[in-house]
Amino acid sequence: MPSVGVKLYSVFFKFLLKHRLQNRIQSSGDESSSDPFGVTTRPEESVAAPNPLFTDGVATKDIHIDPLTSLSVRIFLPESALTPLEPSTSAAGVHSESRRNSYGCTTTGSSSPEAGSSSDVTGDVYRGYSPSSSGGNSRKLPVMLQFHGGGWVSGSNDSVANDFFCRRMAKHCDIIVLAVGYRLAPENRYPAAYEDGFKVLKWLGKQANLAECNKSMGNSRRTGGEVKKSEVNKHIVDAFGASLVEPWLATHADPSRCVLLGVSCGANIADYVARKAIEVGQNLDPVKVVAQVLMYPFFIGSVPTQSEIKQANSYFYDKAMCILAWKLFLSEEEFSLDHPAANPLVPGRGPPLKFMPPTLTIVAEHDWMRDRAIAYSEELRKVNVDAPVLEYKDAVHEFATLDMLLRTPQAQACAEDIAIWVKKYISLRGHEFSY
Repeated sequence: MPSVGVKLYSVFFKFLLKHRLQNRIQSSGDESSSDPFGVTTRPEESVAAPNPLFTDGVATKDIHIDPLTSLSVRIFLPESALTPLEPSTSAAGVHSESRRNSYGCTTTGSSSPEAGSSSDVTGDVYRGYSPSSSGGNSRKLPVMLQFHGGGWVSGSNDSVANDFFCRRMAKHCDIIVLAVGYRLAPENRYPAAYEDGFKVLKWLGKQANLAECNKSMGNSRRTGGEVKKSEVNKHIVDAFGASLVEPWLATHADPSRCVLLGVSCGANIADYVARKAIEVGQNLDPVKVVAQVLMYPFFIGSVPTQSEIKQANSYFYDKAMCILAWKLFLSEEEFSLDHPAANPLVPGRGPPLKFMPPTLTIVAEHDWMRDRAIAYSEELRKVNVDAPVLEYKDAVHEFATLDMLLRTPQAQACAEDIAIWVKKYISLRGHEFSY
């Protein structure tokens, strides 16, 4: 059973959540509450500021990627990305170290700013990490799109809890994490959050193609003879002269090894994005979704499962409050517990399951939604998709991502378990991990 502290916190959490959901329902009837631009966080949310320095092994930055909406991403870049791919001779006075990375390559790192460390300048000049112009010694890391939880109406990609979790994932998996700040309900109901998730995947592909174009432009200038000084720093820009190429991703991201990870309702978004990626196929090139992780997905249905009957009043998120959240997310005309966004087992839901990527499902013993998540995983295994289920005893919904539970041994173990499984699909050939 969960500890007394968890039980007490659950009572307080449910009281506060119910109050907020009821307020949202009352305000959702007002036409002014609908806002196409949308919101990605709430005033009551504790937010962590981005930090472009590798103070704890991960640098972060926020990017607003859609001028018409509030859709944004927070990039989590692990310091391991700065380790050169090939050993090189260190310049005099520059410390160099050799270490083995998680992809099996022995690499050499340098503490010089030119090798990728944060610029040591003073004044008003940007002091965060900025990749070197050559980028020749940079490592390419896989990319993880992370979708936070919060029952559609709360949570954010830059909350203190989500920031901590994404930093943990970036370091454990040796991966670049893009935490998606999708639009919240009821200001933006279904399918806004789902479309935002897929829009970020397409944006990742666009970034990869723009980076390749930028690289080609640089090569053509170098091979075309004398290069004018004014052309050295030319790059692709938009109509306002701002660079369209995100330098961290252009230098370090390998979108051909892309993983989706969703937490609670974010798992529903991840599953939708995986399906859309299958539908569009090669139009996403060079992005390839190689695996997805569904952490205690927010699945529901009109025919209750055993866990929905026995644990309807479970910890933190009980069934009654989750139904309120679904009423805020789905329009009144569309509301149904068997809506394709809610129930993964309804027929005719999308591409055949046999085309789905390998899917790891995380469930908690004291979570009323667990049985439907397990049933979905079983359906995937029936069509030979690698779809293991990890069930954690005495655990509750969001046991590895909720603010007060993030530092528990169980949350740490869950992160390590995810990293072990994910590395099977993101490691370079010849260095796969067993699971």
